[in-house]
Amino acid sequence: MYIGIAGNIGCGKTTLTQILTSTFGWKPHYEMADDNPYLVDFYADMQRWSFNLQVYFLTQRFKTIQRIRWSPDTIVQDRTIYEDAYIFAENLYAMKLMNFRDYSAYMDLFKIMNSFLTPPDLLIYLRASVPTLMRQIAARNRSYEIGISPQYLQQLNERYEAWVENYQGELLIVNVDDIDFANSDADKKKIIDIVDRTIKNDINKHQIVDRHVFP
Repeated sequence: MYIGIAGNIGCGKTTLTQILTSTFGWKPHYEMADDNPYLVDFYADMQRWSFNLQVYFLTQRFKTIQRIRWSPDTIVQDRTIYEDAYIFAENLYAMKLMNFRDYSAYMDLFKIMNSFLTPPDLLIYLRASVPTLMRQIAARNRSYEIGISPQYLQQLNERYEAWVENYQGELLIVNVDDIDFANSDADKKKIIDIVDRTIKNDINKHQIVDRHVFP
């Protein structure tokens, strides 16, 4: 089984991945953002480095999905390839931080890759308000994230909501504002229980939308 965890910067994707894999014995695939050679440059000059950054993320994510689909294990992926295209690249283009030529080339590459992909058996979307995201970003204190603005996070949130609204597949939405699975043992148990129940309800193999919103 392939489980994808989606959500904005700072919403808790890595923490939830760690919780699920340690609880159920599943295998994690983390987003290795710190290893991206373009990330620091991107936050210093988004317009110059946006295309390079997004192509790097896209190719790394595609290679990860190939490994996931060949694996006999249940894999939990921290961020999906769809977010690279439908959230971050689209937002950069809308903000005029990626020009039309680069955006078109990027989307052509994504469409070719997407033709070889199947979506996750379950997508878990971590929905969080901008104040929650800002608080959690500040708590992890990554130097390259210091300049992230509330406006940028809000724009990403709007794109996440539009994408999720049209997502075709088994979907669990978790309202992060209402559950602190990182610091509360009771909330950690809640998220484990709801994921377990969702899995046991038989994943819809035909990818018809079945939304579960929690809490």
